[in-house]
Amino acid sequence: MTDPTRRQALATVALAAAGGQAARPKNPVAAENDRDGTTDWQLTYVKFDAKAKYRQSLIEGYCTRTSVAAGESVGFCVSADPASAFTIDVYRLGYYGGAGGRLVKTLGPFDGKPQPVPPVGDKRLRECAWEPAAMLEVPKDWVSGVYLAKLSAAKHRYQSYCTFVVRDDRRADVLFQCSTNTWQAYNKWPDAHSLYDNDRPDRKPLVSGVRVSFDRPYARYPQVTDNPLSLGSGEFLLFEFPFAFWLEQHGYDVTYCANEDIHNSLDTVTRCKAFLSVGHDEYWSRKQFDHCAEAVKRGVNFGFFSGNSCCFVTPFFPSAGKVPNRVIERVGRYGGVRPEEEKWMADLPEVAPNEATLIGARTVIPFNGSGDWVCTKPDHWVFAGTGMKKGDRIPGLVGWEFHGDPADIPGLEVVAAGKTVNGGGDESRYEATIYPGPKGNTVFNASTIFWAQGLSSPPGHWLPFVHNGRPHGPDRRVQKVTENLLARWVG
Repeated sequence: MTDPTRRQALATVALAAAGGQAARPKNPVAAENDRDGTTDWQLTYVKFDAKAKYRQSLIEGYCTRTSVAAGESVGFCVSADPASAFTIDVYRLGYYGGAGGRLVKTLGPFDGKPQPVPPVGDKRLRECAWEPAAMLEVPKDWVSGVYLAKLSAAKHRYQSYCTFVVRDDRRADVLFQCSTNTWQAYNKWPDAHSLYDNDRPDRKPLVSGVRVSFDRPYARYPQVTDNPLSLGSGEFLLFEFPFAFWLEQHGYDVTYCANEDIHNSLDTVTRCKAFLSVGHDEYWSRKQFDHCAEAVKRGVNFGFFSGNSCCFVTPFFPSAGKVPNRVIERVGRYGGVRPEEEKWMADLPEVAPNEATLIGARTVIPFNGSGDWVCTKPDHWVFAGTGMKKGDRIPGLVGWEFHGDPADIPGLEVVAAGKTVNGGGDESRYEATIYPGPKGNTVFNASTIFWAQGLSSPPGHWLPFVHNGRPHGPDRRVQKVTENLLARWVG
């Protein structure tokens, strides 16, 4: 099957040859990436608080919206302690000739001041009500993508990010869903207030009765991989950006959304030919699951280039100010809590389908570890052009969470499988699967959080090292499998 970028070039040549007509216009993302980029989107200096080790109170902030459409407004709520003037530089992340970002707006300087840390509320909720330093109406010509607002203080050299997604409603080939719920679930800001922190005497971390708010800064990511210069970006730079960088490098027609956008509208999914779940996509609302299951029935292709996906039922709640979708809580386990999971989980009453009925497989126990991605079905079309034979391995690509126990779906095939080992020496296993949908579509499950690590290495990217293993970075076999899937899905 023809490489997508080569296919685009051939189409342009053929069109020009047919009577000298003008070349077909580029899709919006390809045209956007022709613009000048810069590596200055990266943070240079960060300094964490001595006591709350995940927080940088010198300069920090959050956006009033997780996802915003062109023409809508987003606010930047910023705290500077000690008080300091600061600027906000807004960058769209993409390829941009390898630079990784483009400066789209500079705001300020503004007078920054300390803003209050909210008290611990019901269900351990920490919900800020900071005054916005600035409001931005997103221009009509801003292309869908992930935008970082870099906060830079004048009194000292330290910086951090606020993060938001610009969405659109156009028809596109590929929908890239950012795992925003999972970013927030792991956010410990200001100290120990993630969905994994509670006051239970049994110390079980995976329970209901704890809520987290999007109205607070993203703290330093607390586990698995340590990249302090990702501060304020959630998990996007760690586990998702290498996939977005690669897609935009090769000119794919891609649009972006947050978890809440899938929750809000089935049309968000069905307007596109292929839906991508990337990285660590653990927390889904039930409406999100139902919309995705319906989209498969309607012929949308799905790629779960992720691990631990769709594991916990996570409804949305409004903020204290009645803004919808600003608070989440873990209330159920997709497929129910299995006996071997009870040592970590409790009080998860919400009933929901087994996630394997959508993904093709599900999170297994032990649910973390590292391992090689091992080819089991080399004659399958996903491996065309890779040169892989049965038993060939892509070192370290599996981690730190993955899927197994394939569902009993007609036509489902296991294309890669093997074992993992965690830091305590416990073995687990994974299966990467693919199955046919009802309208010629397919659902692929790579069964690893680290798939994106095999696609590209953008500026500033650090490879994760977890459970005594790590992926090796860009790998032509990972790229070719992804190309084969996208070529089949988007034509």
